[in-house]
Amino acid sequence: MRAVRALTLISTSVALMYDELISDLAEYANDPLGFVYWAFTWGEAELINSPGPEPWQVDILSRLGEGLLSIDEAIRLAVKSGHGIGKSALVAWIILWAISTMEDTKGVVTANTENQLKTKTWVEVATWYRRFIGKELFKMTATAMFSTDPEHAATWRIDMVPWSTKNTEAFAGLHNQGKRILVIFDEASAIDDLIWEVTEGALTDKNTQIIWCAFGNPTKNSGRFRDCHDGGKFAKRWNSLTVDSRLVSFTNKGQIKEWVDDYGVDSDFVRIRVRGLFPRVDENSFISLDLAIEATSRPIYPSMDEPIVIGVDVARFGSNNTVLYARQGRNARTLPIKVFNGLSTIEVAQEVVLMMNELGAAIAFIDEGGVGGGVLDNCRHMRIPCQGVHFGGKATNLNLERGVKYKNKRSEMYGAVRDFLKEGAIPLRIRGVEIEFPEELSGPTYSLNEKDQIVLERKEAMARRGIESPDVGDALALTFAYPVSTGRKVQTARVAKNYDPFALERLL
Repeated sequence: MRAVRALTLISTSVALMYDELISDLAEYANDPLGFVYWAFTWGEAELINSPGPEPWQVDILSRLGEGLLSIDEAIRLAVKSGHGIGKSALVAWIILWAISTMEDTKGVVTANTENQLKTKTWVEVATWYRRFIGKELFKMTATAMFSTDPEHAATWRIDMVPWSTKNTEAFAGLHNQGKRILVIFDEASAIDDLIWEVTEGALTDKNTQIIWCAFGNPTKNSGRFRDCHDGGKFAKRWNSLTVDSRLVSFTNKGQIKEWVDDYGVDSDFVRIRVRGLFPRVDENSFISLDLAIEATSRPIYPSMDEPIVIGVDVARFGSNNTVLYARQGRNARTLPIKVFNGLSTIEVAQEVVLMMNELGAAIAFIDEGGVGGGVLDNCRHMRIPCQGVHFGGKATNLNLERGVKYKNKRSEMYGAVRDFLKEGAIPLRIRGVEIEFPEELSGPTYSLNEKDQIVLERKEAMARRGIESPDVGDALALTFAYPVSTGRKVQTARVAKNYDPFALERLL
């Protein structure tokens, strides 16, 4: 009997403790800042050196609390920032506050990539969940946080959901009439516009607390995250903030100083990674239109000691062009640029041979993806100096500004073109191509992935925007594929000048 009575007393004590905890949490339903100060043991244990939130975090939590005073419209908060400011911690606090201070809260958390979501965003949530005074009330798994009450596990939860344009159900089904809805976009600049649109269309419940927070580095000067901030199409609907890494107490000031010294305080590198500002490039461009236009009128300086290099972009589809582009040092304007359509791989190879012989070129860099592999094979059979280039291959980080990283070879080559345009010369118009060359070069957009690597927009994505394939730009980019030794000349004795392109077919 004594054991039963003891268990009963313990059970009653635990129940009273839970009731008191729930009552305390309810007091912070409209006070996220107060919740953060109350819910964690600041200045103790793991947080011994942490007195509390940073000023910018206090600002956002205060804005969130002020927005809760009315439920007439959704609360939309957007924060763009430099690196290392503690945004993941703030995401975790908002999630824990939202789920623990209102019964049957529902939410979705996503990020730019599944890897970012699983290894960074959700890991940070788990870290603060472990420190949370009310963690016994909720269970956290690899993909969700939900109430430990079995009757509420399905209705009181926040799910971690990788986004996909082919599967938007998780964002289309955000309804929780009369309760609270939370949506978190982490590294929001790289989340597809379609996910933004689907989410916005779903947040229509009346008399419901709707909270939508978007955080990220300002890696793109276009898209919905850009439109949340000053000058953007939807800026009036969003409460936005910019956070400079230099103003946060725990950021690495030594590393920041190195970046500023190396790149300049107003460079895109520092604007994105430190100042929390969008890049200065044209809205949809990796290469600035102004930069490309400037290169069309720049004088051409003699560079006869430089090797002539040919870039060969081979058309994959009927509407695209095959382009042979010759460049010598800073001169990419006066040497031949040949545009073809509908040629076979053998005919393209013959044109490469002719141009190599005419110019005494050192080497031809040939895009060997798709049908380009056939051109490369034929050129090798004719024993001309050539090298295949995979646009999707690994970047080699050659001839590039120190510290800049690229996702793949095509992105890297376009980076070299952008550097070249600061001193080089290109034509304004190219025969056989309707669009002006600077406009073509400024066509592709870019983003930064989770490893801070530059990723150039794919041709398929450009096509969806109605932008034609930058065939001439790709051919110019190929001339920067790899370094070529100064003074290297084509071995003309090994090149068949009177080559018959159909002889190989007859032999076969």
